[in-house]
Amino acid sequence: MKNALKSGDKARLGVLRMTLAQLKDERIRLQRELEDDDVIRILAKGVKSRRDSVESYRSGGREDLAEKETFEISVLEKYLPEQMSEDDIRAVVAEIVTQTGAASLKDMGRVMGPAMARLKGKADGKLVQNIVRSLLGG
Repeated sequence: MKNALKSGDKARLGVLRMTLAQLKDERIRLQRELEDDDVIRILAKGVKSRRDSVESYRSGGREDLAEKETFEISVLEKYLPEQMSEDDIRAVVAEIVTQTGAASLKDMGRVMGPAMARLKGKADGKLVQNIVRSLLGG
């Protein structure tokens, strides 16, 4: 935040201030200090909501707002763990499918729970869901 303040980068500063406020609100709500998992969850939630906004803005023809949200995503992603590649996610999900004995889309819940627990903060939930669907024949 200091670097953004010193360089006069108001857009980045705004995103960081808003995120720090969200973290403070969460700390107050939980009535304890935040752990790394809490911070990652809040940042990932912010990225996800902004991605949804980008889609909405683009479908509504508001490219200027979509670009603003995309910039905010790039700022927040710097503070998240590095995302796994699709191939790495596919390998983890395939291993879980084998372990659980899942055979069809009816077993999707048995795979998604362990997959999201193992990939927490490292992979987008929608991508994991799509990979699970493809591996289970959907």
